[in-house]
Amino acid sequence: MKIGYRTIKTAMGCGISIGLAEWLHLDYYLSAGILTILCIKSTKKASLKSAFERFIACITGMVFASVFFQLFPSHPLTVTLLLLTFIPAVVKLKAREGVVTSSVILLHFYTIDKLTWAFLGNQLAVIIIGIGVALLLNSYMPSLEREIGKYREKIDENFSIILREFAVFLQNKTSVWDGRQIIETGDLLKEAKILAVKEIDNHLIREKDSYYTYFKMRDEQFQILERLMPILTSLDDTNEQGKAIADFLERLSEKVSPKNTAHVFLQELRTMRKKFRESPLPKDRIEFETRSALLHFTNEMERYLEIKAGLGNPV
Repeated sequence: MKIGYRTIKTAMGCGISIGLAEWLHLDYYLSAGILTILCIKSTKKASLKSAFERFIACITGMVFASVFFQLFPSHPLTVTLLLLTFIPAVVKLKAREGVVTSSVILLHFYTIDKLTWAFLGNQLAVIIIGIGVALLLNSYMPSLEREIGKYREKIDENFSIILREFAVFLQNKTSVWDGRQIIETGDLLKEAKILAVKEIDNHLIREKDSYYTYFKMRDEQFQILERLMPILTSLDDTNEQGKAIADFLERLSEKVSPKNTAHVFLQELRTMRKKFRESPLPKDRIEFETRSALLHFTNEMERYLEIKAGLGNPV
């Protein structure tokens, strides 16, 4: 059984909140632990947003409960009427996430005989301890850069394999490649972008992240690679132009690295395409269809390189 970092913080936070509230001789001290459990989130931004909404909802709930239980007796019908008016108000305040938490605080009012300032102070202290402990524990989040870096390396490796297999197919029209990297890369990109967003949300003032930009760029390139596969299989013959593209793809596959830029390859591709257009016209239908498919292929590859060159990053 694997215990995650968030689980550890939740367990510790609950115990600390309950212990602190009990040490201060607060009534309903268990509610402090409940608040902490609900406010521990997977990222700093999510935790801060949750804490803010729950605090607003709890304070609003205390105001509503004070009014209702002063005007009406402690009765199940009073609770029903209270919730019917309180919940829409909290939603209006955009603190929807705090409805459940504040409802727990509301029910404390049901159990008392007389509303006092001491009781209100007790409830406020419970709220502050529960939310405060959660925020304190969530102020530190482990960096995800190492894990994200592994995704980046694996995706680069798969891109290299895909490009190399494209080259092999163009060179001899035969391949034993099972296409596993195509399916695998799609899944890796989805997971990597989720992880990159999580890393952004662990920094309160960071709105953009180079890793997310990178994975988004790779996703756009990957869609192009997927479109290239049926183009390759539609080729009925190989010729000098196909071999030139195969050589280009072979060299490109070796340069899928953070240390290289796409500009050189982009210029080379455009030069090669210009030579294709200046070559003699096709002699028959098969050659025409082959060259048409190869031209389509080079256009897609140009877009592939332009996406990367626009970021000023590696191929």
